[in-house]
Amino acid sequence: MQMAKRVVTLGEIMLRLSTPDHKRILQSESFDVNYGGGEANVAIAVCNYGLNGVFVSKLPENPIGQAAINHLRKFGVDTSFVKRGGERMGVYYVESGASIRSSQVVYDRKDSSFAQAKVEEFDFDKVFEGADWFHVSGITPAISSQAARIAELALQKAKAKGITTSFDLNIRKKMWNAAQASESISNLWKYVDVAIGLEKDVFAALGYPLNDFDYAGKSNLKMFEASIHQLQSAYGFKYVASTLRMNQSASYNELAGFISDGKQFHLTKKYDIHIVDRVGSGDSFASGLIYGLISGKSMQDAAEFGVAASALKHTFPGDTNYATIQEIENLIHAGVGANVQR
Repeated sequence: MQMAKRVVTLGEIMLRLSTPDHKRILQSESFDVNYGGGEANVAIAVCNYGLNGVFVSKLPENPIGQAAINHLRKFGVDTSFVKRGGERMGVYYVESGASIRSSQVVYDRKDSSFAQAKVEEFDFDKVFEGADWFHVSGITPAISSQAARIAELALQKAKAKGITTSFDLNIRKKMWNAAQASESISNLWKYVDVAIGLEKDVFAALGYPLNDFDYAGKSNLKMFEASIHQLQSAYGFKYVASTLRMNQSASYNELAGFISDGKQFHLTKKYDIHIVDRVGSGDSFASGLIYGLISGKSMQDAAEFGVAASALKHTFPGDTNYATIQEIENLIHAGVGANVQR
């Protein structure tokens, strides 16, 4: 029997505190507790798809850190390379928007255990034993200079071992500016096979000010495609992929996606989404795309799987995508599910 493919991810998992019932933080007297973070979300999702997900990070040796590890383990994620130590776990607060009011995220992650982790704490020769894929995002190098060095070393090691690497831009303007992001990410991209990124993130990585392209979800696909070809020529990515989102309101979006190999540009079908929780939907696209490509699907089918997975994530509260392969395939082939499944 063939062993399931092994997908390694590196990043920070945080305590997520969300306001219930679309309340503002100023209104709320309680928070819903969950755990999330880009690469942790990917590790969980690939486990849900039958792959072996591995998460590499550092967490404090206290009950909150243990709760985060337990959260990962209940989905089957290998946490044996999560280091313990430091004084605190990063926290982020989510205020879910509705209608014309945008969602808001507030970070409280300074000096977290992972932000203060050192390169020498991680033995990537051991981490990558038997690995088929390595995934990291632009959030990780934005956390601290130490985290940036850890991400670079991991990408170097994975690339040297012939492991497929993917990098999700995930540029957060609350963590760094476009100039800082461009400088750091350009040092990492030479080790990347599959680049994933929203339109605004691609432009930011090219050095454009973040606010120039942070515009109400209006896509300039022709300009985006030209930028992608520019990046593929410069860095030799095997694939570049992204979701394409039209924000009609905080409650209703239209979602599609694409994948390009520098020669062909494949668009996916579009979904109309009434949003329960948008956070983690980009990670769901990345994990769905990884699953599709590592399973031998065509470019088009891998992107279709990623977008459908992302669309379904919008229906679950919290960071985690609970969608199954069958539900995703049903959405791709049969369309929106409205009837009760009996």
